[in-house]
Amino acid sequence: MGVTKQYLRYVAASMWGVVASPKAPVVMLCLRGVRGRYAAVAAVEHVFVWDLRIGDKLIVLKGEKHEVTALSASPDNQHLAVGYSDGTVKVFSLVTGEVGVVFSGHKTAVTALTYDHEGMRLASGSKDTDVIVWDIVNEAGLYRLKGHKGMVTHCHFLRNRNILITSSKDTFVKWWDLDTQHCFKTMVGHRTEVWSFAVTADEKRLITGSGDSELRVWDIQYKEQGLEEEEKAESPAKKARLEEQEEEDKEKDNEPQEVTEDRLVCTTLVGSLLRKGRDRVVSMTLDPTGTILSCHGPDSMLELFKVCTDDEIQTRLKKKLKKLRKKLKDQEGETDEVPQVSRTLDDEIQRLCNVTAVGKIKSCDLQLEASGQLKTFLVLHDNALETITIPTQEKKPEPSGKTRMVLPGHRTDVRTVAFSSDNIAVLSGSTESVKLWNRSTQQCIRTMPSGYALCSTFAPGDQQVIIGTKTGKLQIFDIGSGSLLESVDAHQGALWSIAVSPDKRSLVSGGADKEVKFWDFELISDEKFSSTSKRLSVSHVRSMQCDEDVLGVKYSPDQRLLAVALLDNTVKVFYADTLKFFLSLYGHKLPVLAMDISTDGTLLATGSADRNVKLWGLDFGDCHKSIFAHDDSIMCVQFIPRTHMFFSAGKDGQVKQWDADNFQHIITLEGHQAEVWCMAVSPNGDYVVTGSHDKSLRLWQRTQEPLVLEEEREMEREKDFEQTVAKGDAPVVPGEASGEAGMAGKKSIETVKAAEKIMEAVEIYKEEMAKLEEHSRECEALKKQVPPPPPHPMLIAFGNATPLRFVLEVIKKVRSSELEESLLVLPFSYVTDLLKLLNQFLTEGWDIELTCRCLFFLLRIHQGAITSNHVLLPVIDNLRKNTQERVHQIRDTVGFNLAGLQFLQRQIEAREEVTFFADATDRFQERKRKKKRKERAVLAIRT
Repeated sequence: MGVTKQYLRYVAASMWGVVASPKAPVVMLCLRGVRGRYAAVAAVEHVFVWDLRIGDKLIVLKGEKHEVTALSASPDNQHLAVGYSDGTVKVFSLVTGEVGVVFSGHKTAVTALTYDHEGMRLASGSKDTDVIVWDIVNEAGLYRLKGHKGMVTHCHFLRNRNILITSSKDTFVKWWDLDTQHCFKTMVGHRTEVWSFAVTADEKRLITGSGDSELRVWDIQYKEQGLEEEEKAESPAKKARLEEQEEEDKEKDNEPQEVTEDRLVCTTLVGSLLRKGRDRVVSMTLDPTGTILSCHGPDSMLELFKVCTDDEIQTRLKKKLKKLRKKLKDQEGETDEVPQVSRTLDDEIQRLCNVTAVGKIKSCDLQLEASGQLKTFLVLHDNALETITIPTQEKKPEPSGKTRMVLPGHRTDVRTVAFSSDNIAVLSGSTESVKLWNRSTQQCIRTMPSGYALCSTFAPGDQQVIIGTKTGKLQIFDIGSGSLLESVDAHQGALWSIAVSPDKRSLVSGGADKEVKFWDFELISDEKFSSTSKRLSVSHVRSMQCDEDVLGVKYSPDQRLLAVALLDNTVKVFYADTLKFFLSLYGHKLPVLAMDISTDGTLLATGSADRNVKLWGLDFGDCHKSIFAHDDSIMCVQFIPRTHMFFSAGKDGQVKQWDADNFQHIITLEGHQAEVWCMAVSPNGDYVVTGSHDKSLRLWQRTQEPLVLEEEREMEREKDFEQTVAKGDAPVVPGEASGEAGMAGKKSIETVKAAEKIMEAVEIYKEEMAKLEEHSRECEALKKQVPPPPPHPMLIAFGNATPLRFVLEVIKKVRSSELEESLLVLPFSYVTDLLKLLNQFLTEGWDIELTCRCLFFLLRIHQGAITSNHVLLPVIDNLRKNTQERVHQIRDTVGFNLAGLQFLQRQIEAREEVTFFADATDRFQERKRKKKRKERAVLAIRT
């Protein structure tokens, strides 16, 4: 057997260049008692909490491989819920930055997240059309609500009622009764997708935004409240008549019953607010006080509306009435007619102002300060955060105090990257600028405005950088001063590729004008640059005309050959000195977009839009191998210096490492969430940097960890299996039909592994108990104490636990949100053993809550099989007695503790003559209400 070839593993070292990703909304946070200073935004797979005052990251909540698609802060601002593109929801602590809870229930990306007003429950909506309500305290899913036919766009808990409102792309707004877990009302008044909605602070108005230019306003009537008000106003005689009428109605069998939705909530369309924007609504936001409503479309305009309070509405109506009386008096003189003023939608919701941002708005959040200053925080499509302050107390408020956070990244996609010769500096270029970064700290050293950069390189000496632009210019920048030294009109069309010669004396460029041009470096005197020293310039030496557009040029390391990639899908190889034709490499079905030559000059690797990488020998031009490398066009190919290994990257967002000697795929570097446009390998081969459409720059570092190909292939197979498990059908629960409500969890590889661990623990328990019984019999037979059998290694790993305790510890290690799904896949033979073990847990008084949770779930799922099994009858009877006894004990303990805490509260108040903050707040609000009522009474007397 031959020696296995060793490879060293490349791992993700860092990610930078992202200010805010547009996929998830911005969320304002109140940290350290400060409001309006901190904002949480998505940054590809991470979440950044920015300190907007100093423009620096305060906290980084690190994700794994999946993109962040939804954010929601808890009411106490202690936790942040983050939804990902794979359907998982993680709850992070904003104090420690650690993950507290992980919920896995959705099959596709999470699109909506919201907490209830107490922060105890979390609702998540997804592209899979389901809504799941999660219990934050118990760290488990409560139920799954099914009913929407399109992606869920928004969710909202009502404050005073156990009702959840959801909207979707299926044009419906649904109202869910969470007590019974069913949809009792579906609003069908929209013709296009409902993208967002907002509920006013008093929960009497619902404002919906859809695909047109109208914001529809709906009046919410709670029928129970209306009936109570009617009953208070009715006389006893009328009540008696109504009771008689109800009795008569009951006698009639053919009378239709009252519709459930009309009994709970009734919504009627009040009117519409016309938006200035013509496109669909992207998002709507109410500030925390419920005073200001913001709305924006896919453009750069943010529209602000003011939701008036009842007092403000009454004041406006009085002014209207006064004007109307004066008008009638002027027209008709004295009249006894009392004019009527009706309350309109314009009285309730007023247009405040329109704010125009620098770029297209992707999400918005609001913060209204006590002084009336409104802070709006915008995430823009161009990787920027913008803050705008609006004085709302003015009659015609004008936006002021605009600030943007743009320094940490590019505004557009990074199209080219390059390494300096000392491996320290990284150059990146995009549509509007070129940036120079420190590789070790990822700090931006220089930002230089440029043209649309397509290719770049460091000039010899690393003092200047050279950029090729879309307009065909060669731009030379000085790194020290950050200034543009020279801009040369090199090509008539786009300049697609540049390459410095191995002797560092010249440069070659290829463009869309079908020419390859050769340039020599030279030092010239320039008074504008310096009066004492010379600066770098390039002079055109010669040109070579080609038959098609030139997409790439590359020198061989010995400078003997020049490879030119053309639009006709071929690569032509010429002698670099005489420009005589040497080889034509044809075989690709689409144009070659990237190519590179190995350090020893023997291999040429080409990557094409046909998704194949081809390896060519430069001796005779023969194709060694064609590899189907990516799922989309290949944008970059580069060899690792002094090896025959190379990297390829493509529009499928993946970076792959290959071995060109045995044509093996070594490893896939995952991290980018969109197309990878450019890549550069450092001269020493230790680092790889990539730029992507997700606006991020990523650095990959070579470690000393050896990589075994067989293990990598095994991990890939496991990953494929996990995906097939996650995409499989949900397990069938006996005796339950699929209705509007279902189980919150989903079957995944984690739940399957957890079930296997529980089964293994039960088996170990049975083996150990059999050993102990055999040992006791042996002792009885010999009438002396025999050394006990050695315990199972797993029991030793758990700290020499008893077999019974070991089973409990294994169950406790199952993630709380996955416990039900894990128990669901257990075979019934293990369920019977587990019920007996649960009975012993209750007898010992161990983890009563967890034991009862497992017990009740198993009884609900396997009710038929358990009741028909006579062997389990004594076990069930014991479980009933033990459960009641233990639950009563816990209830008594909790009651005693509550009574003790209340007693301590009274003692402290009596001793210090102070009230707790919550009580003080309530009393302050009550005094405020009384004061307002007194003022109204005085005004009424005066008028």
